[in-house]
Amino acid sequence: MQLSGIYAITDDNLLPEPTRLEAVAAALGAGISLLQFRSKSGTRASRLKAAIELLVLCRAHHVPLIINDDVDLCLAADADGVHLGQRDAALESARTRLGPAAIIGVTCHSSVDSAVEAQLAGADYVAFGRFFDSATKPEAPPAQLEILGQAKAALSIPIVAIGGINAENGADVLAAGADMLAVIDAIFGDDQQVRQRTGALVRISKQSQRSKPGL
Repeated sequence: MQLSGIYAITDDNLLPEPTRLEAVAAALGAGISLLQFRSKSGTRASRLKAAIELLVLCRAHHVPLIINDDVDLCLAADADGVHLGQRDAALESARTRLGPAAIIGVTCHSSVDSAVEAQLAGADYVAFGRFFDSATKPEAPPAQLEILGQAKAALSIPIVAIGGINAENGADVLAAGADMLAVIDAIFGDDQQVRQRTGALVRISKQSQRSKPGL
């Protein structure tokens, strides 16, 4: 699976319900490649409603919608896949329930060994980080950019980088070996500047792709 570009992730604090759809629509319009719905608040019914609303937007822009942590919600909303943390449901179980076409990503923090295991188990992408101070998840364990190059040499599936990534450091992260930049605050941290912030990141990603040998 060829995944590249900007991977936007929603956040309940940055995107309360009244502003969520408008902000996500702006990010989609500016060219994100993947959207993850991450919500830890509200009722199950409210999360399902939000997921379905986001899926309608994503379908209109031909962008896959990934659900964070929740295989049941992914199935109920008919989303495109799930992102699993290391403490979440087993990848094999998620694959069995969601089927071969689902996109399944796995958090690996700073462990290439975990990423290799995830690839062997059928993950479609792996995520490393945090690489910089994160306003959204300040407690996340740190990772060094060098891990991306090591992962690139060991893996054949796409590599996602997350954690404090923005338009100032994104080019360095891509040069270090990431295929996708997962971004929360640098996109949704200002709901009046979502399109501009996303556009800056998309331009950095496209420039990185053009600079790669053979492209």
